[in-house]
Amino acid sequence: MAEKRDYYEVLGVSRDADADSIKKSYRKLAMKYHPDKNPGDQKAEDRFKEASEAYAVLSDAEKRRIYDQFGHRGLENSGFSGAGGFDDIFSSFGDIFEDFFGFGGRRGGGQRSRRGSDLRYDLEIEFSEAAFGSERELEFEKLENCGHCGGDGCEPGSGPEVCPHCRGTGQYAQTQGFFTVRSTCPYCKGAGKIIRNPCSKCHGRGRMPAKKKVSVRIPAGVDNGSRLRLTGEGEPGPNGGPQGDLYVFIHVKPHKLFQREGSDILCFVDISMVQAALGDTIRVETLEGEKDLNIPKGTQYGDTFRLKGEGIPSLRTGQRGDQIIQVHVKTPTHVNKKQEKLLREFAKLDEEKFTNKLKNLFKGL
Repeated sequence: MAEKRDYYEVLGVSRDADADSIKKSYRKLAMKYHPDKNPGDQKAEDRFKEASEAYAVLSDAEKRRIYDQFGHRGLENSGFSGAGGFDDIFSSFGDIFEDFFGFGGRRGGGQRSRRGSDLRYDLEIEFSEAAFGSERELEFEKLENCGHCGGDGCEPGSGPEVCPHCRGTGQYAQTQGFFTVRSTCPYCKGAGKIIRNPCSKCHGRGRMPAKKKVSVRIPAGVDNGSRLRLTGEGEPGPNGGPQGDLYVFIHVKPHKLFQREGSDILCFVDISMVQAALGDTIRVETLEGEKDLNIPKGTQYGDTFRLKGEGIPSLRTGQRGDQIIQVHVKTPTHVNKKQEKLLREFAKLDEEKFTNKLKNLFKGL
């Protein structure tokens, strides 16, 4: 498989281009390589699809953020698989093609099938699931084709009739000189057909709410706000069109001990002033159980230590980050007489040491 070109290169814009510049560039390329303008030209069709995929990413703030940070691999891990076929392109960018051709789809007409609506599901997961991945079953409600009428909205034994006002096109067309102005038929609302005998179950809508269960694999390394795409798990499209997608938005619960910083995790550990002064080996919590950490002599409050490979896997490379441990030296709040005596002796010795240093300094001068 050929390596994908950089999306900014495809559209011919800089990496800091604003939304208007991106849209303007895409409109120009779409006009040039549109299949209706280049019939039978496979190269032009490929360029058209490539430009549409680039625009689908760079015109979406969240997709653009992921792409800027992780590239094509990051988009694949977040569920984006390209602009899709022509139905997806025209469904997504209908406003742009209306500017070109006066209608929102490639072929026009009320009977043209359209892609179904996308759905959103907000999923809350544990910190450990974000770190190592998991499998979850989702239950949600969505519209499905009515089982009584098969989705056409008509009572069994009857069928839809062609709209006599627009003759099934779903649109009125008025020619003014060189221009053709199209508007949606007000009688059939653009459907191109009229239902005389509506279904008794769905009342002519063709779809009914239904419970749905799907399994989703949460990849290791997802972060708060990550989005997963389940292709074809959205709602069915009108006139037999393809199903939309289900987008799962990830919300990661805070951990009681760890904080995430990219692929690294940060935690805080308390040690005594004796441990800080003399050094020690302590046990610290990691994502996979306790590990030994060596505290060297003379450790100061706020010093940090790093456990390599104990962080979170990168969505892009799969390589794990590190665990960063910051130590807090605890000062005792209650000491007995013996401890107080020892501390005073220690302070006296420390003061003598400081005084001797000053004497030696003045001698040197």
